[in-house]
Amino acid sequence: MSARKSDLSRLHDVELAAFAATGGRLEFGELVRRHSASVRGLLRRMGAEPALADDVAQDAFIQAFERCADFRGEGAFSAWVRKIAARLYIKRRQKEARWTDLDAAGEPEALLPDIGRALDLDDALNSLNELERVCVSLCHGAGLTQSEIAAALNLPLGTVKSHVKRGLDKLRARLDVGPKPQGRCADVGS
Repeated sequence: MSARKSDLSRLHDVELAAFAATGGRLEFGELVRRHSASVRGLLRRMGAEPALADDVAQDAFIQAFERCADFRGEGAFSAWVRKIAARLYIKRRQKEARWTDLDAAGEPEALLPDIGRALDLDDALNSLNELERVCVSLCHGAGLTQSEIAAALNLPLGTVKSHVKRGLDKLRARLDVGPKPQGRCADVGS
């Protein structure tokens, strides 16, 4: 059994996904081992509590296993499964009817109590309002285009663009990282 596991660790994600598509549970288990932390991390950055992030990640991997034959290897497996997780999280939030006028949510909650300590990205993301955090996380964490985010959140494209820009501007200011990077999370023709 351990020889089999060591063989799996040598395989590329595309090979593992191909085996998983034919029912290979061990191969899919290796994919889960490799990518579950990044999926849960994205969900946490989107605002999910730890238990919810674990639940949605589990649902995403179940869905990925069922649809493994759809993975063509044109992009990274981790990006593919993170998109599945992000969409599942958004659907769950919409079902819970928490999306009632989030634009009016106002300013971020209280700032961190210890201003002197170094801030990390998660702290900075938590300082954004909910829609800014979700849009920035989907754009830069899950790799969705702004059009995909607009469709997933049922928002106008211009609104998504505004949330991403405002969120990134606030993150840059809070983290003091300087000018914006070029070419991230863009739509063709935008």
